[in-house]
Amino acid sequence: MVDRKKVEEAVRLLLDGIGEDVNREGLKETPARIARMYEEIYGGMDEDPGEHLKKTFSVENNQMVVEKDIVFYSTCEHHLMPFYGKAHVAYIPDGKVVGLSKLARTVEVFARRPQLQEQLTAQIADALMTYLKPQGAMVMVEAEHMCMTMRGIKKPGSKTVTYAVRGEFARQEKLQERFFQMVGR
Repeated sequence: MVDRKKVEEAVRLLLDGIGEDVNREGLKETPARIARMYEEIYGGMDEDPGEHLKKTFSVENNQMVVEKDIVFYSTCEHHLMPFYGKAHVAYIPDGKVVGLSKLARTVEVFARRPQLQEQLTAQIADALMTYLKPQGAMVMVEAEHMCMTMRGIKKPGSKTVTYAVRGEFARQEKLQERFFQMVGR
């Protein structure tokens, strides 16, 4: 849970620290606004991904399931700046599938935390393996990081691509190739 009072105090200190007048009209309500915003953008910290992946349906077909272009927004834990992009999620069922929206919800749970893209990618793949118990899972995340765009090296448009393979995807390169074809890479 986000402690609104602590966040508001921290924002006041930050504004004061950068030389702002925390009592000027435009900033008076900023600490409270940021505390409310943090409840939203860090809401995944209090969520269990297993809640979204527990309702499954039996299937006879164990072919690859891919949900691609899942848009997400996250916050880099190094600079507390946004990074955003698309996640592509695949798994090979072992007799059970989950509703497609639940894959997007799983991405959201992990994206709505202070995060590293590499960690986000692995967490999604591991959650699929843990809760769905599929034959394999593969996740690819493509994102633009504001810490590379608006500060530091200042390279807008550059994207970082990470992927994680588990189970059959790790054992069969052909499955990885098929996944990359399906997501247009």
